[in-house]
Amino acid sequence: MVEIGYSVAPDFRRQGYARSTLVELLRRAAAEPAVTTVRATISPDNVASLATIAGFGFVEVGEQRDEEDGLELIFEVPARQVPPT
Repeated sequence: MVEIGYSVAPDFRRQGYARSTLVELLRRAAAEPAVTTVRATISPDNVASLATIAGFGFVEVGEQRDEEDGLELIFEVPARQVPPT
């Protein structure tokens, strides 16, 4: 399993950079034979990131508490799933 993450500087948000980054991260994970699952952890308050992963097949599988970020929802998707372009 690999865990992915991304961040976009405030001045460049809402321009498709996070979505494009997510597509490439999923493609990279799918290219690695040893990777079977891709994980993303997102704060339940991070509406933008929750919207970004929507439509990519991620399923909420649990939650965790991060020392820095607090409560995070855990999402996973099979690595071989072809992301939309």
